[in-house]
Amino acid sequence: MRIKLSKDEMDALKEVGRGLKTTRLSHKIFKNVKALTGQKLAAYERKTGILQITPLGKEFIFMTLCIDSLRLLKIDPTVKINGEALAFLLRKGHVEIREAEVGHFITQKGEESLADIDSQL
Repeated sequence: MRIKLSKDEMDALKEVGRGLKTTRLSHKIFKNVKALTGQKLAAYERKTGILQITPLGKEFIFMTLCIDSLRLLKIDPTVKINGEALAFLLRKGHVEIREAEVGHFITQKGEESLADIDSQL
């Protein structure tokens, strides 16, 4: 994924992801709606005109959560992270549980993935 968002744009995307009830946009979303719709992370629903998150937007938020979780686990293996992200990282082999120790530890594959992501930034 080659999408880059500022912190403000990411916060706006997360706000849209929680679900909007009306066509009225908060200041944060209004300020960033062009970036979100331009990158196809959000789109207006045809019938209601309410801004909705797209599947690509959901995927982007989840992948960002997984990357942030890997970085947190690299610093402190005992930190609590999102359950869905942890399950995904365990399933893909980026994180492992060591029986003798407490916490989740990054595998070599996880280290390589983080290095690859950081090299692209």
